[in-house]
Amino acid sequence: MCPNCEDFARTVLLLGQLALYADVLGADEDFIEALGPSLAASLPDPPPGVFPPGYDPDDGPDYPGTAF
Repeated sequence: MCPNCEDFARTVLLLGQLALYADVLGADEDFIEALGPSLAASLPDPPPGVFPPGYDPDDGPDYPGTAF
């Protein structure tokens, strides 16, 4: 597995585990709120083949609250 592929897979796994932890009774909300955005921001570019050919993440409808 390429280094970027491994980093991407590990970060996605950690985000999934954090989501599962968030559903646990008594989960530390401050921890979740601090770690979630940090993990998401640290995602490297996805490895080739994750998205279909020609996929443009910037193409699509405008959502309320977005100021792009």
